Amino acid sequence: MMNFTVLIADDDQDIRNGIEIYLKNEGYQVLKASDGKEALTLLEENDVHLLILDIMMPNMDGITATFKIREARNIPIIMLSAKAEDSDKIHGLSVGADDYVTKPFHPMELMARVKSQLRRYVQLGTYDGQKKIEVDGLVLDEEAKEITVDGDPVKLTPIEYKITELLMKNAGRVFSINEIYERVWNEEAYNAENIVAVHIRKIREKIEADPKNPRYVKVVWGIGYKIEK
Repeated sequence: MMNFTVLIADDDQDIRNGIEIYLKNEGYQVLKASDGKEALTLLEENDVHLLILDIMMPNMDGITATFKIREARNIPIIMLSAKAEDSDKIHGLSVGADDYVTKPFHPMELMARVKSQLRRYVQLGTYDGQKKIEVDGLVLDEEAKEITVDGDPVKLTPIEYKITELLMKNAGRVFSINEIYERVWNEEAYNAENIVAVHIRKIREKIEADPKNPRYVKVVWGIGYKIEK
């Protein structure tokens, strides 16, 4: 079995510890957080392959945490909630959760869902054990911080790499110019259109065989940019 790490975020210590016991018995590495903010910090500092998030938590709830995680990551998320109403389930799934378990739950049911989500994660190619993302010949190697096109390495600046990484990790999703700027530069967008457009042009010149007829980085007029799935 691959050495997967699961992050549990729940404000109830007994629930965290109980889930941890079952996960470790299945051979998983476990990280624990008491709220959404702590979960996001652990996610940035560690290589996590699946999250189990409670909806109702202090400081940052599971819905908000999921929304923020989905801005940059595609790892499986299973939500926990004491509420069984369909509206809560729909809300959780609509912001990006992959599955939903209502408390109280049988631990083995949760383990079955964890295994199912990780199996799908591997089969879909999101995780290949080498931290590589591939989109039709365009490959991003997160370990080496390298991008290749049809096997040939491409020399990108750090900003160009970050833009490409953002788009590749969210292939098919359209990002506005302001959103790209705020994610990559980590500051509020102000007159960002020309800055982002220049970097997109440079990226195209490096990864596209025909920059005027791009194969990867597509413009969605009036909205922004995306990389096709």
